[in-house]
Amino acid sequence: MLVTNLREIPLRTLTDEPTTLTQLAGDKVVLLVNVASKCGLTPQYTGLVELQQTYGPKGFTVVGFPCNQFMGQEPGSAEEIAEFCAATYGVDFPLLEKDDVNGADRHPIYEELTKVADAAGETGDIQWNFEKFLIGRDGAVLGRFRPRTEPKDPAVTGAIEAAL
Repeated sequence: MLVTNLREIPLRTLTDEPTTLTQLAGDKVVLLVNVASKCGLTPQYTGLVELQQTYGPKGFTVVGFPCNQFMGQEPGSAEEIAEFCAATYGVDFPLLEKDDVNGADRHPIYEELTKVADAAGETGDIQWNFEKFLIGRDGAVLGRFRPRTEPKDPAVTGAIEAAL
């Protein structure tokens, strides 16, 4: 059980502005995803953009959380990440500053998220890039989807639709 409201944990945008999920997304349902530009799963950006286009008008947003902890697959600066995402995939959802999702320097939001079980009942460290967490309007985690679960997988879209 989460002891912290995830929507109020301090974050920083990719442009280094202080924020929270509430400030960034208002009362929208959020799909928080740790992302990377040079990963075999990077094409999942296409599905994430499609989710944003489909569900954004209904009170939903994707939020990308760049991370370089998995074989150095997000090596760029904030400017390079923003340019790659916009030019290559048309990303128009918010991106946060690059930070750790595992280990001693894990961002506080991931301290909480890693306590949440996936569909198989497993908690713990983020397995790889593109692990996804669906966060409800009240800050509760509604689903954890492992990296190989595509953004448009029925488990993900069904959970989004139920949350909306």
